[in-house]
Amino acid sequence: MAAWDGANSQGKTQLDSFVPELWSDEIIASYQKNLVMAGLVKKMSMKGKKGDKINIPTPTRGSASAKAAGAGVTLIQNVEGTTPVTVDQHWEYSRLIEDFAEVQALATFRSFYTEDAGYALATKVDTTLIQRARSTNGGAGTAAYANAYIGGDGTTAYNSGTPNASALTDAAIRRTIQRLDDADVPGEGRFFLIPPSSANTLRGLARFTEQAFVGSGDSIRTGEIGNLYGVPVFVSTNCDTATGSARIALLGHRDAIVLVEQLAPRVQTQYKQEYLATLMTADTIFGTAELRDGSLIPLAVPA
Repeated sequence: MAAWDGANSQGKTQLDSFVPELWSDEIIASYQKNLVMAGLVKKMSMKGKKGDKINIPTPTRGSASAKAAGAGVTLIQNVEGTTPVTVDQHWEYSRLIEDFAEVQALATFRSFYTEDAGYALATKVDTTLIQRARSTNGGAGTAAYANAYIGGDGTTAYNSGTPNASALTDAAIRRTIQRLDDADVPGEGRFFLIPPSSANTLRGLARFTEQAFVGSGDSIRTGEIGNLYGVPVFVSTNCDTATGSARIALLGHRDAIVLVEQLAPRVQTQYKQEYLATLMTADTIFGTAELRDGSLIPLAVPA
């Protein structure tokens, strides 16, 4: 039996390349787990590309033409537009962790930091997307949500001066779905994002505890709690707070908003000898934009 040689032990030097990968895997897993809005909208990758802007084609719908016997086909000609997306969001989460060897030994420390980092970045992405919704339905992109309707009927305009937000009703949901139908918004790809207060409202209405409101504890997507009239319902604590202390629910289609990701969440670690500690930083770079104005309707509900 060969003599034991302490020089061959697996120390920090031998495991150094493994540790950052471990942090990275756990933070990205936490990030994906906590995303809600980002999973509901159109997502495009700009990974590896230079520049701070991307132009997304936004073609105009065409129409069918009658074909006359013996005549040529009718050519459709449109001047197609583009929507610029400025990639101007760079967010980071950093921790300076002393006595790194001890943190490695105590999995609870690493678990907390990785979970917290992923949650913080996911919250920032979701919040940015939800606030981008201020500009849909002809809105001015401000926190006042002058383009929103109240949750009580889906018809009365929300007034931030004399706040009139009201709890969701079946009539308001049906009216909002009709607005999307009237605008020829496709049925597939729709979503209904609500704050916890509205989830509580729905659970208290008999109409939504029947067969028509289907949900399970094992949701396919993060935050999903059920389905209303064919529209999946999601709950998020990140639903925006409008002027007047109301919260904003969003009923729309995935093509209403786009998320352009130039740098997916990455994790870097560096040992700082002057502090006898390790600096861990997770960051992401992205941009958002409105693509189709009439494809998302805000509803003002009580907080």
